[in-house]
Amino acid sequence: MDKEKLVQQFPAINLLIDEPLKYYTFTKTGGPADVLAFPETAEEAEELVLYCRNHDIPWLVLGNASNLIVRDGGIRGLVIMLLSMDQINVTYNTVEVQAGARLIDTSYAALEASLSGLEFACGIPGSVGGAVFMNAGAYGGEIKDVFASSDVLMPDGTVQTFSNQDMDFSYRNSIIQVRHGIILNARFSLQEGQHHFIKERMDELTYLRESKQPLEYPSCGSVFKRPPGHFTGQLIQEAGLQGLQWGGAQVSNKHAGFIINLDGATATDYVELIGHIQEVIKEKFDVDLQTEVRIIGEEVNETMVDKNQK
Repeated sequence: MDKEKLVQQFPAINLLIDEPLKYYTFTKTGGPADVLAFPETAEEAEELVLYCRNHDIPWLVLGNASNLIVRDGGIRGLVIMLLSMDQINVTYNTVEVQAGARLIDTSYAALEASLSGLEFACGIPGSVGGAVFMNAGAYGGEIKDVFASSDVLMPDGTVQTFSNQDMDFSYRNSIIQVRHGIILNARFSLQEGQHHFIKERMDELTYLRESKQPLEYPSCGSVFKRPPGHFTGQLIQEAGLQGLQWGGAQVSNKHAGFIINLDGATATDYVELIGHIQEVIKEKFDVDLQTEVRIIGEEVNETMVDKNQK
């Protein structure tokens, strides 16, 4: 891939060459993207995808990289981050949001309009696009409970509108994970409520989150999905793994379901610690822990081999 040519092709879009993704991930780990793009409109995102399709360039979309681990070798091709697409509009009982907007900000926009339904999202740090992609949830609420529709840029370059039913939502899953589209926006259908009651609930959930989660350290949020019939944090505690440090990564002493960047952790530290936890939990309890966090990108040695062949 000719990185300079790609950048020159889109002078109006902010594109960075060999940009370390550790500057953007919530774990503060991750290798470089060959080219990192920040489109500001859906049309710019469409142009980037079309160019990649026509020139056989691999591409990948990230939200705000909160529930994500990028391996230390980074990502080849074009990485598109939608952080600049962050407009939020409220019309009657509908909140329409661009995919790059923070879910937290969206929940507070609903609060300002005295609309109820997004209180559960007031502490979820991801982008709206990422939240829809994985049907994010907390404290008994999920995106599917309030989702109305999204416009999605498909791999073939067309834009399709997906309804709630079309999304085939399930626990931390949506159809977009297998259709590989780019969520451009989302529309949430909410209920009229009383401002003080909505705020009271959001304040309560914020307190619970801040008191129980290790927000003072970089982390990727909840690492594992909840296995049927079990609580992940409890399993990790009972296995004697809470507080375990692996390189610079540590199983949080505050919440065993979190792995924090305690001291200069690498993505490899994270991935190896996750694998160790899975092995121990399987051995001790015969429970298969599935990751909620997405792990993407290449190992360092893969990147070096690739470069040495060029």
